Formats: sequence, structure tokens, C-alpha cells
Amino acid sequence: MTEILIVDDHPIVRRGLKEILQSECDLHLFEASDGLEARELMKQHAFDLIILDLDLPGLSGLELLKEIRRNHKKSRVLVLSIHPEDQFAVRVLKSGASGFLSKDAAPEQLASTIRKILQGTVYISDRTADLLLQRLGDKHHTHLHDKLSDREFQILCLFGQGKTPKEIAAMLTLSPPTVSTYRARILDKMHMRTTAELVKYAVQNKLTT
Repeated sequence: MTEILIVDDHPIVRRGLKEILQSECDLHLFEASDGLEARELMKQHAFDLIILDLDLPGLSGLELLKEIRRNHKKSRVLVLSIHPEDQFAVRVLKSGASGFLSKDAAPEQLASTIRKILQGTVYISDRTADLLLQRLGDKHHTHLHDKLSDREFQILCLFGQGKTPKEIAAMLTLSPPTVSTYRARILDKMHMRTTAELVKYAVQNKLTT
């Protein structure tokens, strides 16, 4: 029987995904509300597929994805996110995901994508394929945020959403001084001086969804 783990911090989303997938035959579905819970379940089960949200409290989806690739190489990962495909799909595929799909996708597309991934196919939409070709064709065509680590990128997005350092610290279970350290690193890597510049950049580059 195929074992699938759904990792999302919203109970309604997890329930909706389970209802969609329960119509498929021979699936054993598990769920986790955050990365730490997912990590514990992965110690107990060799999941065939992990459906992963990017916005998780504490351990981020991007960090968990890299951990899965290191420690659970046989598990395939489908990133299911509200974030824009043109900003996130290439990053998650480069990190080892087997596909990126928007939460706006129709249930039929989700089921079809999961079947393809379980058969060993990497799901890449036409839009993502175009983005990958652009990156290959022009190695100098990069965004400033491409320099950031996954955690730095996550914090940039949260600043773009108008979150304060204190709010970000609470969301990611970090201390406010640690968030301030990350902020300083982001500013340095992106050659900026103020948080306002980071917010403006995130909004202009559609990183705030």
C-alpha cells in the first residue's frame, strides 16, 4: 500500500487533501501540522510521497525538504503552496522536490500529478519549464534573493508580508536577536540598508503571497 504524508499547518487544508485522495485506491494517508511532527513520523514510516507546504511554523518547508533529501532519499516530495510559481518552483525543484503545484489547482490536477510522481516522473508545469530554460540560457539572469539561504529567503518573505521581527521570531520559534541577525545578513547579501527596502523588493518581486 502506498503511504503518503501530508504536511500542512492548516487543519482544513489537510482535511481537504485527505478527502481528495481517499478516492484513490490503496493509499494510506498520514498528516503532520509542522516540520517537527513530520520528522518524527518519517522516523517511523518510509513514505512513498510527502505533500509539503512551504509555510510551516518552526522548521520551514524548504528546510524540511532538504532534510528529506538527505535522510529519506526514496521519499518523493510534492510541494503544494500558495506562493507564486515563478518565484518558488525553481528553488524547490533545485532542492530536490519532485514537483511544485499551486493550492489553486483543481482536485483532478492534484490527483493526476501525484500519480505521475509516484510513477517516477518529475512534475514540471509549462511555466516552470520556461523558467528553467531561461535560467539555463542566461546564467547571469538571477534575482538578488537567489543569493539567500532557505531560512533567509523565508524571513525576507515574512518581512515582505509586513511582519515585525518579534512576530517572525514567534512564527519560526526563533529569538528576536536571531531574526535581527538574519535580517542583517539579508541586507548585506542584497546590498540594502533598511527593512523598508526589503519590503519594497519583496512586494515588487511577488514574494508576499
